[in-house]
Amino acid sequence: MVATQRIAVGAVVAAVCAGSLAGCGTGSDGAGEGAAGPQKAKPAPAPRSAVRLIGDGSTAFTGAQPHLPRPERLGPGEKPPQFVVFSWDGAGEDSQKLFSRFRQIAKENNATMTYFLSGVYLLPEDKRDLYRPPQHSPGRSDIGFNDRQGITDTVQQLRLAWLEGNEIGTHFNGHFCGRGGGVGQWSVEEWKDEIAQAKAFVKSWKTNTGMRNSAPLPFDYDKELIGARTPCLEGQRNFTKAARELGFRYDTSGVNNQVWPGKKEGLWDLSMQLVPFPGHSFEQLAMDYNFMVNQSGSTSQGDPAKHQRWGNEMRDGLLQGFQRAYDGNRAPLIIGNHFESWNGGTYMRAVEEVIERVCTKEDVRCVSFRQLVDWLDAQDPRVLAKLRTLKVGEAPRQGWASFLSAHPAPAPKGVPGAPAGGR
Repeated sequence: MVATQRIAVGAVVAAVCAGSLAGCGTGSDGAGEGAAGPQKAKPAPAPRSAVRLIGDGSTAFTGAQPHLPRPERLGPGEKPPQFVVFSWDGAGEDSQKLFSRFRQIAKENNATMTYFLSGVYLLPEDKRDLYRPPQHSPGRSDIGFNDRQGITDTVQQLRLAWLEGNEIGTHFNGHFCGRGGGVGQWSVEEWKDEIAQAKAFVKSWKTNTGMRNSAPLPFDYDKELIGARTPCLEGQRNFTKAARELGFRYDTSGVNNQVWPGKKEGLWDLSMQLVPFPGHSFEQLAMDYNFMVNQSGSTSQGDPAKHQRWGNEMRDGLLQGFQRAYDGNRAPLIIGNHFESWNGGTYMRAVEEVIERVCTKEDVRCVSFRQLVDWLDAQDPRVLAKLRTLKVGEAPRQGWASFLSAHPAPAPKGVPGAPAGGR
C-alpha cells in the first residue's frame, strides 16, 4: 500500500510539473533539479487528465485530492472513531525545515494534518506594499514577508502536503493582535478584505516573484480554503460572520472543553481544547505557545535546564487529554502548533512523540480538519446531538452498543456518507 501511494503521488507531481512546462525543483528560479548535459533525465509524461492552470498558473486544477477517505455514517451501536487533528499556524518552510520534517512524520504514522498558511509567506519583501491590511498602512506585517527562496521552499512543501492528503487552510496575513488595529477590532467587511488578500497572494505568487516557470500549486485555492484559525484567537465573532458568507465550513479560533463539536454561525466550531497540565492545578490549551507562556513567560528561550521537563509536560498533557477522550466520550482532540523552536525545540519534540504514540492506535484517525468536517457532515444529526450530551471523559454507562443503538436515518442522496447509489 505504501508503494502504491508513493507512485500515485509521484504521478500527480509529474503531471503538475509537466502541465506547467517545468520541473518541481527548489531553485529560486523555478528550474528543475538534475544532472546537467545530455544525460539529464526526462520528466515523466503527464497522464491524460491534463493539469488546468488557473490565473497566472500559480495554482491549478488537477482533479480530486488524493488520499481522502470517503466518510461513512456510524452504524447502530457503533463506537465512534477517535479523531485527532494536528494543525499548524502560519505554516511555511524556513531554515528550520520543520514543515518538511512534520510532513515526513505524518507519513510515517498514518496521519494527515492541516497547515494554516499565512498569505504573506508567499509575498516577497520587495512587493510588500501590495498588502493593504485593515486599519494599518500598506506593507505592514507583524510577521514580516518572505524572500524568493523561502517562497520556493514553502510552495514545494504546500504542493507535496496537498498531494499527500493534507489540508491547506489560512492564518490570514499580517498577524495583528491586541489593540491598535488588531484583528479583534476588525469589522465583517475588513475580514472579507483580509481573506480576499490571503487568497490573492496564494493565487498570484508566480507573478509577484517572477518565477513563472515554476510548477503550480495543484489545487484551486478558492475551493480548497474552507477553514481557518485567527491570529491569537482574536476576532472570532466577526470573522465567523464573514466566513459563513464566503462559504467556509469550520472555524478553530476558540477554546472549548473536550466535548463533541456543534455549529456556530453555520460553521463547525472546532475550537482547540483544554487538556491536563501535569504539575499544575489548572488545565491548558492544547497549543505549544500556551504551554510555553505558562512555563517560561514572555521569553521563548527560557532556562535550558528546564527545556526537557517543559516538553515532557506538554507531551504528557496531550497524551492525558487523548486518553480520557479515547476511553471516554471519544470527542475529537484538537491540537494547534507553530513551526517554531521555542525553548530549544522541546515542543516540537513533544508533538512528534504524541503523533508517534497515538496515530497508530486502534480506532484512532489522525486527520485534517477537512476530513473531520466531512465525517461530521456525513453523520445523522441526532447521533451527533446525543454524542454532545457526554461530558469530558464520560463514556456511556451502558456501553456504546446501547448508547447508539437506534438506527440512524439514511444520508440524503448526494451528501457525504450516502451509499454510492443514493437513497
